Amino acid sequence: MSARLLRCHLASNANAALTLPAILAAAYVTHQGGEVDITYEEGDHLGSDKDAVELATDTGDRVIGDAIFTYLQDVAHPPPPPPQNVDEWLERSTALTVADFKALDKPMKELESHLTLRSYIVSYSLTLADVALWGILRSNRVIVGLRRNSININRWFSFVESTNPWMAEAVSAFNSRAQPKKAPGANYNIGLKNTENGIACRFPPEPSGYLHIGHAKAALLNSYFAHEYGNKRGTLICRFDDTNPSKESEEFRESILHDLSLLGVIPDRITYSSYYFQEMYEACIGLIKSGKAYADNTVKEIMQDQRMKGIASACRDMSPGESLAHIEEMKSGSEEGLQWCIRAKISVDDTNKALGDPVIYRCLNEPHHRTGSTWKIYPTYDFCVPFLDSIEQVTHALRTNEYRDRNPQYHWMQEALNFVRTVLSKLWGWDDPRMPTVRGIRRRGCTIPVLREFILKQGPSQNIVNMDWTRFWAINKKYIDPVAARYTAIPSFNAVTALIDGVEATTSAEMPKHKNPSLGTKKVIFGKEIIISQDDAQHFKENERFTLMNWGNAIVSRIITDLATGKVLSLNLKLAKDSSNMVSIKLYTFDYLISKDKKEKHEDFASFFTKPSEFCTEAWADCNVAQLSLDDIIQFDRTGYFRVDQAYRDGQPAVMFNIPTGKGA
Repeated sequence: MSARLLRCHLASNANAALTLPAILAAAYVTHQGGEVDITYEEGDHLGSDKDAVELATDTGDRVIGDAIFTYLQDVAHPPPPPPQNVDEWLERSTALTVADFKALDKPMKELESHLTLRSYIVSYSLTLADVALWGILRSNRVIVGLRRNSININRWFSFVESTNPWMAEAVSAFNSRAQPKKAPGANYNIGLKNTENGIACRFPPEPSGYLHIGHAKAALLNSYFAHEYGNKRGTLICRFDDTNPSKESEEFRESILHDLSLLGVIPDRITYSSYYFQEMYEACIGLIKSGKAYADNTVKEIMQDQRMKGIASACRDMSPGESLAHIEEMKSGSEEGLQWCIRAKISVDDTNKALGDPVIYRCLNEPHHRTGSTWKIYPTYDFCVPFLDSIEQVTHALRTNEYRDRNPQYHWMQEALNFVRTVLSKLWGWDDPRMPTVRGIRRRGCTIPVLREFILKQGPSQNIVNMDWTRFWAINKKYIDPVAARYTAIPSFNAVTALIDGVEATTSAEMPKHKNPSLGTKKVIFGKEIIISQDDAQHFKENERFTLMNWGNAIVSRIITDLATGKVLSLNLKLAKDSSNMVSIKLYTFDYLISKDKKEKHEDFASFFTKPSEFCTEAWADCNVAQLSLDDIIQFDRTGYFRVDQAYRDGQPAVMFNIPTGKGA
């Protein structure tokens, strides 16, 4: 390879799906014997041209966009030329850089099919096509779930990574140089200590329900600090706290992992508390033998009262031998064992009631969804978390003020077990569209980039945050408005049929779906009859001029009204329910599930449920709506934004969920 002086210049805050592939391409050229100098410029883009990457050549030329890969390919492969189809796959790779989960589905399926019998994208050895695609799949957070569920892609991805260690080195260098984009208004400079070797964080969901927006915040912030805080990439552990077999299932575990992948949260390790049941049991035995824990059969309500009043349990001075005998009964799941629990012997009268001899083991004679009937006793959260944080070498446990009183208890457990302390930083149906779960708000029309932006803008505050839904949906509107195609829908209840004078034959024309031409066109039908909503018809006056969307101006020549009710009966003709130019739909809008922003401790939750909170309007939509698919986001003119929850099929109405926009959301 002839020596060429090349310089690759990148914006440090730009989309990594655009910059990392360029870095890897430069490293590929270097690996082939060339030399590319890498420099960074702080910001989202370079200069005023909005480019994320540019390549300066030895002749003074400036190369940008996809042309960078073509140029580097020529540098890396002087005559004879590289294998055929490299250019094609470099061009197709652009479709995988977007942050839209739905838009990624088709190109990922094409790549999965292409790799069925292949170890490389093109030919029988590594090419720039492999390098660029690997870099995109490595850096696009939204694509992770699709990649892990694609057998051939995942096989190829792991093979390329394991056989080309220089790629991992290039990624590490990129992570240390490129600065993550900070959300405006959020302060991430929280002064974490002992970060020079990277941060190990954990996100410990219980697999007993679906991921809600509070979980999403914790997951995203732990991911941020593990992967983007400081100069060295750390580790994110997703640890399923599966210590309550009566509420847990594999379904919840799988849904949590899926929702995390949609958020772009990529755990470096996935573990389970149940992995360590034997170790935790042995540690509990050790605490009993050393006099730091004891068995107790005090009735639950009495135990709670004693803890609040600082009264010692009658069992507190029980000998270790007696306590060991009781834990054996608990382990067997016997009737006697079910009466007992194990408590840590910390304090009786401390003003911090979290230190009042908390329960650390209880007897539950129920099968576990992972360990079956092996265990009849299970550790509590207060014992499990400090134990496993030490075992799994978590360096920073990010907790909100909600856990402030429990922090001394956390440290007592680790010291009693002779563990190294973890640094406690001072931080922090379920798919119903009214529920604040990830699945619920996605079903209502939230896009994943919005959820990430909204949460990261709040930053890692140690305070409990009341999230402003109005602001949330206003941010969402900014994302969907440029890409939501426009259609027409009219409420079918009391809809009015109008006769258009001068129109005899039915014709059609193609009209833009949006001012953004890339969204394409839709068919607009021009016929003798149209329908108009009762609300609009109520405001008409004879000889009034108004505008029909996609038609132009019209004049009201006659209105027939029911004198008794005031309803408009027709503008010449009756409603044509069997018209082939219309599609039946159901439009759903939702009110707040809870009518009060913040509940006081003494107040009953049930009294604040909004009744009703679901409203359905049957409507007729233009014929183009029949072509929509599940999850499409559109706008009905003069009505609002909607997400398709059920597509129009076999004559069954399409079901649309209204997407709030921040105005009275």
